[in-house]
Amino acid sequence: MTETRQREDIVRFARSIFERGLTFGSTGNISVRTEDGWLMTPTGSSMGDLDPARISKLDAQGNHIDGDAPTKEAFLHTAMYGKRSDAQAIVHLHSTHSVAVSCLHHVNKADVLPPLTAYYVMRIGTLPLIDYYAPGDIKLAKAVEEMASDHHAVLLANHGPVVAGKSLADAVYATEELEETAKLFLMLQNLNTAPLTDAQVAELRARFGGKV
Repeated sequence: MTETRQREDIVRFARSIFERGLTFGSTGNISVRTEDGWLMTPTGSSMGDLDPARISKLDAQGNHIDGDAPTKEAFLHTAMYGKRSDAQAIVHLHSTHSVAVSCLHHVNKADVLPPLTAYYVMRIGTLPLIDYYAPGDIKLAKAVEEMASDHHAVLLANHGPVVAGKSLADAVYATEELEETAKLFLMLQNLNTAPLTDAQVAELRARFGGKV
């Protein structure tokens, strides 16, 4: 895929995410791996109004070499890429329901959301909660890095999800599945729910490898 096409895809998916209310203002960021580095959405930009020519380009060492200045959360992306050679794209949002779940006190930090649906298991697998760090704190990158080898999706406490995919479409769809499952989880609070059984989850993981 050409870099021009990658830039166009970032703009297209970002606008779709914004128009459906999954991000707002200048929150959220997207990155895509290129042959010689990464493309990332610029700092302070709205996902609903990106210019493909102004998307940030970073070299393989993470240095900004072209376009507007990259997202201030670029370190989250590079930390995840460093541990996941299969990752071709990463989406990080401050999506409302996922952030709401990340603020709850009683969640299982090793796997935040229960397996409510098959597609959540297939697209996300398990979702660890990363402890809270202030925006820009390099300790957050270290915490993400420690989880990234075993998890392509993590949830940052009081912040939001970071999701890697084998393509930009995969990363976006998985992020959307996470957000919808977070919404279901909140809707079902205090109700007697029936998530998938351990055996059903194991069958899905055996068939689909934990995500599609």
